[in-house]
Amino acid sequence: MDTFTKVAELLSAHLGVDVGSITLESDIIKDLGADSLDVVQLLMDMEDNFGIVVSEDDASNLKTVGDIVNLISK
Repeated sequence: MDTFTKVAELLSAHLGVDVGSITLESDIIKDLGADSLDVVQLLMDMEDNFGIVVSEDDASNLKTVGDIVNLISK
């Protein structure tokens, strides 16, 4: 399973959004309806699932699904 697919599935599970409607360009807040608490929970889940550490600086720059995928792929 590629990174985008896994991220999309996690977002879908957390936010109740149809996985088919999630694209790399989807804005996490505007398009997917996440609030600040959702974003924190998602980042913690991403850290656990992908074995990464997301700094506050990196977290503040995450706006789209593509931003998350790029961070994980570093």
